[in-house]
Amino acid sequence: MTILVTRPSPAAEALVERLQRAGRVAWSLPLIEFTPGQDLALLPQQLAALHPGDLVFIVSQHAIHYAAAHLRQAGFTWPATVNYYAIGRSSALALHAASGHAAAYPRERETSETLLQFRDLHRLTGKRALILRGNGGRELLADTLAQRGATVTLSECYQRCAKYYEGALEGRRWRDRGINTIVVTSGEMLQQLYSLFPAIDREEWLLHCRLIVVSERLATLARECGWREITVADGADNDALMRALQQT
Repeated sequence: MTILVTRPSPAAEALVERLQRAGRVAWSLPLIEFTPGQDLALLPQQLAALHPGDLVFIVSQHAIHYAAAHLRQAGFTWPATVNYYAIGRSSALALHAASGHAAAYPRERETSETLLQFRDLHRLTGKRALILRGNGGRELLADTLAQRGATVTLSECYQRCAKYYEGALEGRRWRDRGINTIVVTSGEMLQQLYSLFPAIDREEWLLHCRLIVVSERLATLARECGWREITVADGADNDALMRALQQT
């Protein structure tokens, strides 16, 4: 098995290093990179507007990375009287490291769908919910919280930017290196991966690779694109991806 990791830096390089230490052949091809979001200047005001018992949701650890840096610069501390939620363990750990506050998160599938099953998120009338996230992305979390009665505010803490690669050159590079397993951690990256290479590379090589994805939703998207060999990891962090790769 020869593995290509498409998640962003530095997580991609960290996973490749772990795989290589485990005796696997692995390479990285980050498909997106991150820059500060457009709503960071508003974040202290948005957090200050929350009342005790209101909700803060962390969509990814990248949101914490940029939010925490901005709040430190502004001399603003994370409120202690609100309830914090994270999509996954990495985001919860990032929040705790930045603020000292704990966040509830799904222990099995690290998805918005699983988080929304939490009993205390079913009735939210009168609550305010602040979602720290990147540009674009899914609206499921925000829409569902609003349907359950919360007043929802979105805060764009970071932006995802596609990295440019020459598709024909990359196709030859990775085919020559014998890539047959690819790690993909978001729908955006899955579509970018599919669109990057010329049709002949997709038909002769890319769609024959095994995909390691992080949710059933991504697996469904991959099947719709034409992939057949798909493994769903039990989380989106590198530990979960390592477990999935060790089982293939």
